[in-house]
Amino acid sequence: VQEFKRKHKKDMTGNPRALRRLRTACERAKRTLSSTAQTTIEIDSLFEGIDFYSTITRARFEELNMDLFRKCMEPVEKCLRDAKMDKSTVHDVVLVGGSTRIPKVQQLLQDFFNGKELCKSINPDEAVAYGAAVQAAILSGEGNEKVQDLL
Repeated sequence: VQEFKRKHKKDMTGNPRALRRLRTACERAKRTLSSTAQTTIEIDSLFEGIDFYSTITRARFEELNMDLFRKCMEPVEKCLRDAKMDKSTVHDVVLVGGSTRIPKVQQLLQDFFNGKELCKSINPDEAVAYGAAVQAAILSGEGNEKVQDLL
């Protein structure tokens, strides 16, 4: 939004459709940057007939979002505190959730766990579903001892 305003002297913040289209394009760029070093955001007639074109590098994306990436570490730290565990006692680090595909998030996790290799063999989106299924089994009382040991 700021870049569009700077380039074209137009404020699109009052236009929900333009904002939605920009958000969608930015989400696509975020996903692309997980596997490439640079991508473009191109939107025809984004606002008042003006086309929007911008290039963003992974480095710039990481710079813009570093505060959010650091916040991703807070639940990890809280989980260890709640479990009264030291990070050195963790055997495997399984990536859960789509944002764990972001290379900077992976780097922060690996650094936090002192260079431990991250488990990438499980689809991060499916891991969320598996975890939810285990939790549902426990809460419903349907879980057996094996499920109890997972939490």
